[in-house]
Amino acid sequence: MIADDISKKLPATKNQSLFSSREYRKALGRFATGVSVVTTEHAGRIHGMTANAFVSVSLDPPLVLLSVDNRSHMHQILPATLRYGVSVLAEGQESLSNHFAGRSTDEVEIKFTTRENMPLLEGAVAYFVVDVADIHPAGDHTLYIGRVTHFDCFECKPLLFYAGQYEKIHT
Repeated sequence: MIADDISKKLPATKNQSLFSSREYRKALGRFATGVSVVTTEHAGRIHGMTANAFVSVSLDPPLVLLSVDNRSHMHQILPATLRYGVSVLAEGQESLSNHFAGRSTDEVEIKFTTRENMPLLEGAVAYFVVDVADIHPAGDHTLYIGRVTHFDCFECKPLLFYAGQYEKIHT
């Protein structure tokens, strides 16, 4: 079934009539994720947002998917740049996650590094530089499927997010 066929079969009303969006969000929070910050440069400025809806789609070709809230500033910028970076955050980078989620404090020190002219956050577990290949509206979000043009990974522990809180890997 193609996406257009599926969307025609979906009810036009919001799912809130079926269940509470708060309870739905709580259930989704039971899926532990990594924490990433998506960055891009537009009009001479670096823009970023925290995202945990970043997933691998394909190894060959190397594709990833990023889900962006339609109300976000990044949703307005990505169609103009069609390119972004992903910094997978390491343990201890909670302040960066909070900053790029709009919960900044004065003591946050942001250090950027670049790969292929894309700004990324220094000290991350992994970096991805991505060219947008396809854009799909999906409810209150938009899905950006992209081809990875560069990546790096490092030996350190990732920052995790579970049930609305930051967590660490315990070994």
